[in-house]
Amino acid sequence: MLYRRYKSVVIAVCVVLSAGSFCLGEPDKNKYIAVSEIKAGMRGYCISCMQGTSPEKFDLEVISIIHNLNPARDTILVRCEGELFNHAGVIAGCSGSPVYFDGRLAGALSFGWPGSKDPIYGVTLVADMLSVGKAGSYSGAAQPGQTGDITFDFSKPLSFSEVNSRFKISGDSKKDSASGMQPLPMPVFVSGLSASAMKELDSVFEPSGFMFVTGSGSPSTADAISRGQAADNKPDVNNQSQKLAPGTSLVIPLVYGDISIAAGGTVTEVVGDTVYGFGHSMLGYGPVDLPMATGTVHTIIANQDRSFKLISPEKIVGAIKVDESSAVCGRIGAEAPMFDMTVEVDRYNDTTTRKFRCRVINHKVLTPRLINVIIGGAATFLGDLPPENNIEYQAAIIPQDAEPIKFGNISSEAGLSDLGEEVSNVVGLLMNNPFKTVGIKSIDVRIKIAPKDISAHIWSMQVSDTKVKAGSAVNVDVVLETVREPKKNFSFKMKIPENLPAGKYELAVCGTADYSRFLSQAAPYRFTVQNFDSLMDAMKEILAVKRDRLYCLLVLPASGIVVEKAELDDLPATKAVILYDAKRSLSAQPHPNWIESSLKAGLVTADRKNIQITVED
Repeated sequence: MLYRRYKSVVIAVCVVLSAGSFCLGEPDKNKYIAVSEIKAGMRGYCISCMQGTSPEKFDLEVISIIHNLNPARDTILVRCEGELFNHAGVIAGCSGSPVYFDGRLAGALSFGWPGSKDPIYGVTLVADMLSVGKAGSYSGAAQPGQTGDITFDFSKPLSFSEVNSRFKISGDSKKDSASGMQPLPMPVFVSGLSASAMKELDSVFEPSGFMFVTGSGSPSTADAISRGQAADNKPDVNNQSQKLAPGTSLVIPLVYGDISIAAGGTVTEVVGDTVYGFGHSMLGYGPVDLPMATGTVHTIIANQDRSFKLISPEKIVGAIKVDESSAVCGRIGAEAPMFDMTVEVDRYNDTTTRKFRCRVINHKVLTPRLINVIIGGAATFLGDLPPENNIEYQAAIIPQDAEPIKFGNISSEAGLSDLGEEVSNVVGLLMNNPFKTVGIKSIDVRIKIAPKDISAHIWSMQVSDTKVKAGSAVNVDVVLETVREPKKNFSFKMKIPENLPAGKYELAVCGTADYSRFLSQAAPYRFTVQNFDSLMDAMKEILAVKRDRLYCLLVLPASGIVVEKAELDDLPATKAVILYDAKRSLSAQPHPNWIESSLKAGLVTADRKNIQITVED
């Protein structure tokens, strides 16, 4: 009974592990061929789709067997034949094309040498591919901690600039090995992006050796998304004309809709509802949950440096569940989580406000970077931003099982970096926080772009008197210098506290960047993350600071105490001493004290000026 129940599973995973050795009993020798049976000079064939959706058959010959090219892994070296291969050489997008000898599957085309004049490929053994995902259970969605999570140092106050630096695409290295042999370039097919947005995309994925190809389309649901109609990524498994089979195109849509970004390769084997492809990793993240689609090959673009298939994604039919060094593995009928993203753009040189609608993957590492690319692509659809620019924006990020985060701001001479960093960092922190599993339900961004420089510097700062009495007021006059417009005057009136002791005190005027640094240093507890609620509070604190405001600060002696995040500024010193006791579990520190005033300047001030005042008896 037990044998009959698991017979199909045993057959599916009984594959060649190394020369002449097998797992879980005898393999199906009519279906798979062991590497020990393959010799130099043997004739065989591969199948791969070179146009449309129907795979073609191409002859090949074994050159040699390379043992331990990678640790404990052998590789078959083959030369493909035919006019197409002789003309194009090594073709990106052929990764995963199944290779057969005596009608039995040996593995997949997956490696090559950059710049090779001959169509010579390395073949990943089918044994290594079918072992993907067998070390753990990947039948369901990827679990937290399994998808290349980004970790953050929450022992320090939260800083968006540090968070941004953590989101570097990592994974299996696609750089040349000592022999120069490397996985075939992973073509990423893109549509709807400007040249500048393509550069941003390239910088995101370049470490993993992707190559970007413009001109692909999106899955068919993209039309509905563009029209503002409801659309989902439920797999279409009933369309008989779009089936994943050995040799057909295997596409992973990362973004689809008005902007499309999709990685592509070839299916190697299908066992039941399980699909194996590529013969190498995409990014090597292990468990993943990404949409899996069929594709159509338009043509082969022969190139002296890198020839490639031009592929458009078609129907989403399942989900990729595993991304390991020797293959990606997916399940037909599975549904990968995605969310809606809308970017509305009001450009100075357009007659209408345009709205870009997309569906985006929910992936802890890829999603934050893709969001940045989508924002850039939408904002630059009519060309790069003018040299002098300012951007007003609002964003609404709706997480799953958490309250929405909504914010708005303005930037000048910073391009899209401020907006992109804020949205992508919030999403990245939500998806990678160690306290609670959070996905994204939707993102809505609105951008208004004007060809105007509103940056400013403090030209002068004066006070009515540098020697004052406690209880009196100090008038602060500030002149801001702009690039194109006349200088602008602003005034503050700072009240000196009645009980302020005699002494010297610092009075400062500054813009947003210096004000944010002051807050982080003076009140680090506001940006310290200890749980999910404090993470939300810290992000909101950062996002609340407006760039078009001018701040005036009078730094005073500390008073009271801060316990964790509770500010007890009126607590008598005798009681504060008790709370400072090292035996207590709650952390305590002196309560920072300052007086501040701010006004909306309509300018983004870049610097800070200080004047020392003396409070006399």
